[in-house]
Amino acid sequence: MEQLETFRTEVRQWLQDNCPESQRSPALPEEQYWGGRSGSFAGEDARLWFERMHARGWTAPEWPEAYGGGGLNPQQARVLKEEMKRINARTPLYSLGIWMLGPALLEYGNEEQKLRHLKAITGGEIRWCQGYSEPGSGSDLASLQTRAEDMGDHYLVNGSKIWTTNADKSDWIFCLVRTDPGAKKQEGISFLLIDMATEGVSVTPIELISGESEFCQTFFDNVRVPKENLVGELNKGWSIAKALLVHERKLMSEMGSESPRLQVPPTAAARDYLDFVDGKIADAQLRSDLVDYEMQMQAIGLTHFRCFEEKAAGVQSAAPLVMKYAGTEAEKIKSELLLAIMGTRGLGWEGESFSAAELDTLRLWAMSKAMTIAGGTSEVQLNVIAKNVLQLPQG
Repeated sequence: MEQLETFRTEVRQWLQDNCPESQRSPALPEEQYWGGRSGSFAGEDARLWFERMHARGWTAPEWPEAYGGGGLNPQQARVLKEEMKRINARTPLYSLGIWMLGPALLEYGNEEQKLRHLKAITGGEIRWCQGYSEPGSGSDLASLQTRAEDMGDHYLVNGSKIWTTNADKSDWIFCLVRTDPGAKKQEGISFLLIDMATEGVSVTPIELISGESEFCQTFFDNVRVPKENLVGELNKGWSIAKALLVHERKLMSEMGSESPRLQVPPTAAARDYLDFVDGKIADAQLRSDLVDYEMQMQAIGLTHFRCFEEKAAGVQSAAPLVMKYAGTEAEKIKSELLLAIMGTRGLGWEGESFSAAELDTLRLWAMSKAMTIAGGTSEVQLNVIAKNVLQLPQG
């Protein structure tokens, strides 16, 4: 404990000395640094902050130093996260490579793949996207039809992926492909890494109800993929896919904690938009809904801490399986609650008569619906919980 407190003191001082003042507030989407071949910094301070954190290995604090990480243990990584949150320090590098692919490569990749890709991820050199869902394979992911044919010295990939986040800005894609059409659907899938610059790869953005267009459909037309880009064993990619989904769902359960659009919590919005009588919110139903939401968020926060404690102790826990469902459902409730609190002020889509927070509220409400679908729908998550956590009989 004493060593951990010494580490906390050192981290606190280092952050105080090295985090530029402009990097001590939530980053707007256009200020986030995602790296990649075409990545750019919002300013000199953002570049400086990234370089300093990268030099410490703190873009991926728990990864081994040999692969560009910081080599921190889980307790130290939590201290770093807490101290960054204390001063509102921005994430220096946003990356699906760090959050999702990297952990899978550390577990399943060979040494050559780790050395080639992991340092490029922590250094922001390559931006990754995820190729899982297909037009006919969403919740039933194992029914995917994108095929990779063995052509001797390479695989020939044909098919398409959908809801590929920021595929139009990414350099590489980690992709599930069918390599044995005759096998049972989970048994004939492999995990490939594909350079988006390869001939035959094309991307079409998809406009969303929120007005944004971060999702894309990605097409593969006779794309040649080197054999060395196969991760793990041939036809054994489903195990990697499931392991990676655990990291994705953990990410989604925590998503939004840094968004500047969420800096007006429901309790603060209530003070600004609602009528009060004798110090209490006049609308009894909204008052009750607000209390329920705050209690739920307290429970989620405590469960996140429990997950961390169990991970640090090496305890296998079912709690992370629940957190994706709980976290994304809570974000949906939060957005609906904000709309109810703001009333007509929360329904603006454009116009100078609305504040930035009011304009964002409706967009976030629309996006919150997508979060309960991406990474496994809430209904699928409840089935997973029923089967793997509660071990209910299958009907």
